[in-house]
Order: sequence, then structure tokens, then C-alpha cells
Amino acid sequence: MSIPQRAYGNNGLSVSVLGLGAGQIGDARLEEARVAQILNGALDTGITLIDTARSYGLSEERIGRHVAHRREEFVLSTKVGYDIEGVPDWTHDCIMAGVERALGLMRTDRLDIVHFHSCPVETLQRGEVIDALDECVRAGKVRVPGYSGESEALEWALASGRFRGLMCSVNVFDQRAIDRVVTPAGKRGIGVIAKRPVGNAPWLHVERPTGLYCEAYWLRMKAMALDLDADVALRFAAFTPGVASCIVGGKNLDHIRANAASIARGPLPADVVAGIRRAFAEHDDKWIGQV
Repeated sequence: MSIPQRAYGNNGLSVSVLGLGAGQIGDARLEEARVAQILNGALDTGITLIDTARSYGLSEERIGRHVAHRREEFVLSTKVGYDIEGVPDWTHDCIMAGVERALGLMRTDRLDIVHFHSCPVETLQRGEVIDALDECVRAGKVRVPGYSGESEALEWALASGRFRGLMCSVNVFDQRAIDRVVTPAGKRGIGVIAKRPVGNAPWLHVERPTGLYCEAYWLRMKAMALDLDADVALRFAAFTPGVASCIVGGKNLDHIRANAASIARGPLPADVVAGIRRAFAEHDDKWIGQV
């Protein structure tokens, strides 16, 4: 199967419109054979972007174990800033050590994209961590410095001009960043990855999923009075102007292939997109991006 490719901003990278969010494969309960099947199957399906993070359990280690031999086939994105033994979070040394750790675990000589993972805006403004990431870029260890987050910090990251990649929530229920960040970033040649493009699939729950990850999105869905499915939600996010790729997690190859089939259907009709945008604007109750 072929998945359309797009330029990742003006960074000299090409990414598949559908990327693999590698959080779920970090679950220690998953057997290694299944993880290998998911990772290799995703690449075989035509996915050319894999996104992971320091906090995703065994994810980085497993990417190195199972697809390092196919490194030239995909763009590799990870996130740093925390959880390095003996090193304070969100410091120069933590960024440097996080990059080194990721390089070693994923058995690669460079990381295509490195995002700060929901770094507080006050920390960004001090500049220490950004300077550290720039050092990694100059050393050839990182190709694109990026920021992953929401709201004020995301808008600061765009305005600062110091990041060549951004990641944020873009979905039917999380539209605030579209006009404020996503579309302007795309016009400036900044690569944008949309996370949570299906909004954690709240339509799967008849009753309010209290305490679950998708509860906030379920409430928004009900307020907006939308009848949705994964196909509509994914195509809305994937074809939002400014988005280079949208990442979806998965423990099931059939789901990954179904998502690829949705992307192959192309953009939603303009009137459907307009209706979704209008429903958000009419019911937006200061809804902030979900981290």
C-alpha cells in the first residue's frame, strides 16, 4: 500500500501523511514478536514517520531492536527533557543526555526530529534548553529542533523562531491551534505533526467515560452534537492546512492498514469540513489543547 508523502516543512525531509505513534509499543506486556510485527508492518504499509519519546516505556529500545536495520526507510522523531538518572529535568545537561540516550537505544547516528515534550513556557523563555538542542543540531546528532505541546507554550515556540518543527493536538475536538499555530507554521516552512488526530475515539463510548483519557473529548463531542467515526476524524486532521503528518498509535496492524485506507480516500468534502469547524466555533467553551 502506498501512503502519500509530504514535505516536512522546509527541512529537507519527506514524511508519510499517516505516521506511527510509538507509545503503545512501549508497553512491557506486549510480546517482542508482536512489537516487531507492528513496526515492520507499519513500514511495509508505507509509513515513513515513527514518533516516540523518552517516557514511552520500552518504545525507543524496541525501535532500535526491531527496525534499526531499516533506518533509511523512515524519519525518526523522539522527545526529550526529563527522566535521566542523576540529572535534573529541563536543564542543558538533561537535553544533551537525553539525545545521547535516544541515539544509543535506537541504534542510530542521528535523530531526525527531537521535540521538547510539553516543556513549560517559563523554561523555554530562559533559553538554556533550546541552546542545548541547538548544540546537538550543530554536532549533527539532531536534524530538526522541535517543540511538542499546547496553548501558551506552543504559541511561544512558534513566535520564537527557534524551532523548525512543532507537534500539537489537531482533531475535530481540538481546533484552537489550527488558525493560531498550525496553518501559520506551515506557511513559514515549519514542519507540523498532528497528534491525537482521532481524539482518542470518544464515539466508542455510549456513556461518559469518566476518568478515561478521552473524557474531555467525549464531552466536547456531545456539546458539538457530531456524529463521527474514525475515518471522518482522521481525514479532518490529516488534511488540515499546515499539517505534514498525523500520528496514530496502534497495537493492531489491521487498524494501521484501515487508517492508511482512510488517508487514501483524500480530503473530506469542503462542506463537511466547514460544518466541523463551525460546530467547534459555536460551542468552544475556552477548550484548551489536550496534552
